[in-house]
Amino acid sequence: MEFVEANGATIPAVGLGTWELRGRTCARLVEHALLAGYRHIDTAEAYENEREVGEGLRASGVARHDVFVTTKVWTDHLAPRQFERATKESLVRLRLSEVDLLLIHWPNPRIPLAETVGALCRMKRAGLARHVGVSNFTVALIEEAVSLATEPLAVNQIEWHPFLDQSKVRSACRAHGMAIIAYSPIARGRIVGNDVLERIAAMHHKTAAQVSLRFLIQEGAIIIPRTSRPERLAENLAIFDFALSEKEMEDIRALAHPRGRIVEWSSAPAWD
Repeated sequence: MEFVEANGATIPAVGLGTWELRGRTCARLVEHALLAGYRHIDTAEAYENEREVGEGLRASGVARHDVFVTTKVWTDHLAPRQFERATKESLVRLRLSEVDLLLIHWPNPRIPLAETVGALCRMKRAGLARHVGVSNFTVALIEEAVSLATEPLAVNQIEWHPFLDQSKVRSACRAHGMAIIAYSPIARGRIVGNDVLERIAAMHHKTAAQVSLRFLIQEGAIIIPRTSRPERLAENLAIFDFALSEKEMEDIRALAHPRGRIVEWSSAPAWD
């Protein structure tokens, strides 16, 4: 497993995303993932599966200090008191004394960012999170958050896959020593059947999904592909035994287009 260093955090480059995983399926997938070699699990208050993530972690028998656990505070709970309460409730559900990474899930323009970032940093100082960061932040929001933060911001978690150009946000993060965690790294399955990705995959005896994941790894991202199928877990990890050429990387970068974004909702910021 490779790791990415960012403002004091050492983060496994591949994690299991758990969005939409529920109940026994979620607990079982987390357990299987950890037994398969994953050491990074991503959840959130809004996913309503933190309890099951914790169950899977304990069932795996993998030592707590060997697993990097991320959770996120939902946009409705970004006022300081609510933020603290939501963080503590997440820890109760996970049955953990701290998470490795705590994120602001989405920005909320109705709550001053200074208040939210202040609350986020207090969670780190209180020992409830080893590292803190943001998610779905634009360049302007990154600049504002960094200027307000009294603790280092380790990451910005964003949608990123071959169909979406995130170069502006990447540059802003890089300037502040922040890593990017890419969610929906295989574009929720839409990469399957793409001529360019399938051609490159055939050259390496890999799948289009593996090529997409490898592309992001070589771009410096941390990836958190979600799957509900245990057999996909090993496949998503098997991306460190081949490398894409610069020509192949350029061909994949060229797939990005203005309508490439998948995750969109009414309260989203104005994307870069």
